[in-house]
Amino acid sequence: MSNHGHVFRYGGGFAEQRISRAEGSYIYDSNGRAILDFTSGQMSGILGHSHPEIVAVIRDMAGRLDHLHSGFLSDPVVEFADALSAMLPAPLDRVLPLSTGGESNEAAIRIAKTYTGGFEIVAFDRAWHGVTGGAAAATYSGGRRGHGPTMPGVLTLPTPHAYRSPFNRDGVYDWRAELEYGWDIIDRQSTGNLAAVIVEPILSSGGIIEPPEGYLAALRDKAHERGMLLIFDEAQTGMGRTGTSFAFQHDGVVPDILNLSKTLGAGLPLSATITRAEIEEDCFDKGFLFYTTHAADPLPAAVGRKVVEIVQRDRLAAQAKELGDYLKARLLDLQQRHVIIGDVRGRGLLLGVELVADRATKAPAPEVGAAISERCLELGACLNISRKGVAGVFRIAPPLTTTRDEIDRAMNVFDQALGDCAPV
Repeated sequence: MSNHGHVFRYGGGFAEQRISRAEGSYIYDSNGRAILDFTSGQMSGILGHSHPEIVAVIRDMAGRLDHLHSGFLSDPVVEFADALSAMLPAPLDRVLPLSTGGESNEAAIRIAKTYTGGFEIVAFDRAWHGVTGGAAAATYSGGRRGHGPTMPGVLTLPTPHAYRSPFNRDGVYDWRAELEYGWDIIDRQSTGNLAAVIVEPILSSGGIIEPPEGYLAALRDKAHERGMLLIFDEAQTGMGRTGTSFAFQHDGVVPDILNLSKTLGAGLPLSATITRAEIEEDCFDKGFLFYTTHAADPLPAAVGRKVVEIVQRDRLAAQAKELGDYLKARLLDLQQRHVIIGDVRGRGLLLGVELVADRATKAPAPEVGAAISERCLELGACLNISRKGVAGVFRIAPPLTTTRDEIDRAMNVFDQALGDCAPV
C-alpha cells in the first residue's frame, strides 16, 4: 500500500515522512528525526508546537466545557470576544467566533450582502480565501478547475504584484494606473449590485505579494465610493506575524470587516469575523443567519483568549519584526550568491523567495523549486513552496517564538539545498 493508505489525497501527494510528534519549532518523524518547521504547521502555529500554556488550557477545557449548542454563550466565548475587540482599533468590536478561515470568509461575504443589499464580490486575481462555496469563488491562486461553475457575481482586480505586473516598466511600477484599470473593468462588468471587496493585506498562497504603500487606502476609497464594504482576510497575517498585531495596521487602513483564522487558534481550528456595531445590528434586524455546528464553542474560544494574551504579553509582534528583519537579511545574502533567487519580499515572519530560471526574463522555475523543497526536507527543514508548478515561491513563516539560532539552521539548510539543486 502507498504511504497515504486509505487517506483521500486532498491536495497533491503527501511527504514520505510520517510525523509522530511536534514541539516548539520542530516536528519529529516516526524515526525520531527532528525537522525544523518553517511553515508553522499549516501557517497556523505562531506559538510553536505544544506550547505549555495552550496545552494547559486545552486540558482544562476538555475536562470541563468543550462544546455547546450554538444558541448558548459561555464565559470563555465572551472573554475571547472582549479580549480580541480590545486588541483591535475602533470601531471593530463585534466578534463572530467560528472554526476555519473558509467559514470566516463565508460569514463576511454573507454579512456584506445582507448589509448592502448587493451580491457582487471583488477579489484579487491571485487570491486564496478558502475552498467552501463563496470563499472558493473568490479564490484564484488554485483549485478552480474540474468541478464546474463557482458562485456567480465574483469579479477580479489585478493583484498589485510589483515584481511581475505588466504595469511595471523598466523598474517603475505604476500601481495607481493598474488600480484604475482594474476598477474600470469591474465597473464595466458589474450589474450595479456591488457588495464588497475581499483581499489579503499580504497575499500568502498567491506568492507572498505585498501591495505597495498607499494601495490599501486607495482600494478602500474605491470600494466606499461604490457603497461597498472592505473585507480584510488576515488568516495568515494576523496576530503579530507581519511585525504589527494585524497587517492592516502597517497601512493605517481599518476594514469594515476583518477575518482572522489560522494564527488565532495557534494550531487549533478557530476563526473570527469581526465588524462594527452598526453592521451587526443591521444584519440582526434583517434576520441574518449563520448557524454552524462549532460557532462559539468554548474550548477553542478559551485557546483564542490565551493566544491574545500571549501575543500581547510577550510582545510577539515586535519580536516578529526583529526576527523578520534578521531572516530577510539572511535571504538577501542568499540572493547575492544564488542567481536562481529572483526576488525576496514580505514583512515580519512572512517572507517569500521567488525562484527564476533567468533574472532578466523572470522566467519561473517551479520544477527546480520543488526539488529544492524536497532537498530541504531531507536536510532537516520544512520550507514550503507556494503555487508549486506555477511560479515557484518559497513561503517562509516560522513560529513567532523561533530563535536566531533556528533561523540560522534553516538558512544553512536552504543554502545547501539551493547549491545542490539549482543550476549555476
